[in-house]
Amino acid sequence: MAATMAACSTVAGSNAGASIAVEEPARDVAGPPACTATSKLIPSCGAWWGIAPEIFTGAPVEEALRGAESRMDAGADVLHVYHRGSELFPTEAEIRLARDPARPRLLLINWKPSFDHTWAEIADGALDARIDRLAGYLRRTFPERFFLTLHHEPENDVDASSGSGMQATDYAAMFRHIVVRLRERGVKNAVMVMTYMGAPNWAAKSWFEDLYPGDDVVDWVAMDPYADHRVDDFESLVNKTRKEYPDWPGFYRWMQARFPGKPVMVAEWGAFSRPLDRSFKRAFFESVRRQIKRYPQIKALIYFDSPQAPRGDTSFDSDEAADRAFTALARDPYFRATPVPRP
Repeated sequence: MAATMAACSTVAGSNAGASIAVEEPARDVAGPPACTATSKLIPSCGAWWGIAPEIFTGAPVEEALRGAESRMDAGADVLHVYHRGSELFPTEAEIRLARDPARPRLLLINWKPSFDHTWAEIADGALDARIDRLAGYLRRTFPERFFLTLHHEPENDVDASSGSGMQATDYAAMFRHIVVRLRERGVKNAVMVMTYMGAPNWAAKSWFEDLYPGDDVVDWVAMDPYADHRVDDFESLVNKTRKEYPDWPGFYRWMQARFPGKPVMVAEWGAFSRPLDRSFKRAFFESVRRQIKRYPQIKALIYFDSPQAPRGDTSFDSDEAADRAFTALARDPYFRATPVPRP
């Protein structure tokens, strides 16, 4: 961590984005480069706009997404869905949404492979039959490129005790094992995302750096920050700091220093309703629209829309003013610059 903090000190006082290794975009013969996506789904212009729609409402995914898109009066580039255990993905409904001829969407699939096996057991092969079954399903049903993250937000599941099978190094080994096995079995279209919680208290742990499974098996890095009472605007969302951890520069700044060549995804973000400050959501969404361009390494912003999230209401339209501000944000040209690749 000390070495990382030293590296971060060079950028901690700046919001300037590090350069990203982006493939040369397709060019129109008559004019400037066209906005397009690379093989790793990095948009060459702006950022993807995405949503995890109407979570914890019980609505089927198609109904939830179309409802959220109607409510925000804008389409989503990325649909964030969650799967666990032996479930096969994407489902028929998710495939229909991805292949919608009127509006294709990228899938961000969030998979927790098991609740019964430790990370060490998975890395040692305990779920190989499950991984192989999934690989066969993907080869047969979904050749399109999609985002895949494995056991997101692992920090609060780490058990640092010896032999637990849930140490940070076990997580890295599990992630690597699954990616390598999927690739060996023909799954070449999964764009891999490593998703952190984005909280300073976990980043200060001595084992934090050991979670990372390696550049060769990670295409994007992601964080899942939420606008709690410590957050006032977008800057303090993506660069949360706490006085108890004076050396922590904030997640975006850390990612700039630690992963200068990788795109950053805000894979979950949300603003909690504040009963004593009904104007907060509106002001917060307006800050995102003002400040997003200061963070050019962020290439995808994916909202967690839920009226009953574990820590509060993150629905974007809990009041009319918030709804208007969110719609203006969703329709901003920055999020409409690069078209989603057609299936």
